[in-house]
Amino acid sequence: MLWSELTWEEIPEVLKAVNYSAILPVGATEQHGPHLGCGVDTVIADIVCKEVSKRTKVPMLPTLPYGCSIGHSKHWPGTIAIQPITLIEFVKQIGDWAYAGGVRRLFIVNAHVTNAAPLRCALEMLRASYDDLMVSIIHTASISTRVKEFHFSDAEDWHANDAETSVIMARTPELFRADKLDVADDPDRTENLIFAHPVNHTSKNGVTGYPSRASIEKGKQGFEWMVEDLCQVILKGSQEEPPLDTPYCCKH
Repeated sequence: MLWSELTWEEIPEVLKAVNYSAILPVGATEQHGPHLGCGVDTVIADIVCKEVSKRTKVPMLPTLPYGCSIGHSKHWPGTIAIQPITLIEFVKQIGDWAYAGGVRRLFIVNAHVTNAAPLRCALEMLRASYDDLMVSIIHTASISTRVKEFHFSDAEDWHANDAETSVIMARTPELFRADKLDVADDPDRTENLIFAHPVNHTSKNGVTGYPSRASIEKGKQGFEWMVEDLCQVILKGSQEEPPLDTPYCCKH
């Protein structure tokens, strides 16, 4: 069900079978503290969506490895960020071509917190361009109540925390450095602040949370919750129709 592995002759039938639905995973390349590789967000978006695509038969577009990570600053090496306007235009153009290929329900699955605003802008542009294209943005950390509790258990402004570390330990341990866990914990300093400060002003080592609490068992469970609950969202969305069929533009 990977778009990149399908031929142009196969894509129409694959889309028809799932009501013309497709998944676009969006990640980021950014520092994740001393104990995790810089590809965590991209890896999580990719492995969750691949499993969901396998179970639902909804095709998955190639995962975007760069995101709006400018808030992580240049204090630590490893972050490769793009500007919000770049992500907006990039996703809009992907949507344009996906629509041309037959997609009418596009599920954007985002694994990096500050991609949210640019992705919402891209959604606004796409739905204004195509009256019969439905676009949904789903954030991997808040797919459902139990997934959100898993992610936010040790920090409200979490990053490279218990949840992310657990998932990486369980699914892609090559990104994990066990010998760095004893220096990885760093508390959330964003409580009661008025401004949205960059990470270099809120974290000493690029982490927000307590990765020392992570475990493979937690990671296995958290990952399965993410997959199960995202499957339900996408299966429901693949059957959704607009409440009204009123055209976007008035008829003169």
